[in-house]
Amino acid sequence: MVRAVITGVGGRMGSALVRVVRDTRGMAVVGGTAPRGSTLVGQDVGAAARLEPLGIPVVEDLSAALETGGAQVVIDFTTPQASVAHAKTCAKRGVGLVIGSTGLSEGDRAEVEACARQVPIVMAPNMSVGVNVVFKVAAELARMLGEDFDVEILETHHRMKKDAPSGTALRLAQGIARVLGRDESDFTLARQGQMGARPAREIGLQTLRGGDVVGEHTVFFFGDGERVELTHRASSRDQFANGAARAAKWLSGRAPGLYDMGDVLGLEP
Repeated sequence: MVRAVITGVGGRMGSALVRVVRDTRGMAVVGGTAPRGSTLVGQDVGAAARLEPLGIPVVEDLSAALETGGAQVVIDFTTPQASVAHAKTCAKRGVGLVIGSTGLSEGDRAEVEACARQVPIVMAPNMSVGVNVVFKVAAELARMLGEDFDVEILETHHRMKKDAPSGTALRLAQGIARVLGRDESDFTLARQGQMGARPAREIGLQTLRGGDVVGEHTVFFFGDGERVELTHRASSRDQFANGAARAAKWLSGRAPGLYDMGDVLGLEP
């Protein structure tokens, strides 16, 4: 039985994680947190996630949640700042961590990497199994199509998403750039005014925000007289939660290190 603590249980992802982990065979929710000062602190974790009570109180400090229940892993879909703090707590406590938060800076990532020297951590911009397969397929398409196709990535999310472009879009672009011998200096995040001819090495990333869209990503490969499109559409947050639960179970017994969903799914780079 993999015993998990869920951070941010009152949020959209946090509540989905509580429900999915509760319903996943071989897993159990043994703790949950909410931000300091939240009205959810002290309530039952199940009730805070809009489910039936689980008999576990919501706490505001991850250390307190780890003191009871014998937690083996923490699943965190919160904010970059909170995720870094949670990584440090897990490192001190010897508890594995799954991070699904997006928008982490290079500095944030460096701090998480330092914590991963002490405990196993899975960190990915998107926990969906389908999206992680798309990462691999997109890179393979870029390799096969080659330099004669222009690459553009369009991502759409709900109006409340804070970071842009999405971590998923950036991961798609990074994987494509790697196989084409390019880097992030070739990324174009916005266009306005007189841009001139499109540079041959450019990889465009465009962002749409609106409504309650869970997440959509399309990679376009534009050639002369033809184009190839690769699309992933998420209609529910459950696939993120299911992927995170799969990652949490996979972490059991792993050596310290920083892993991603490619490792969890056995996808070769």
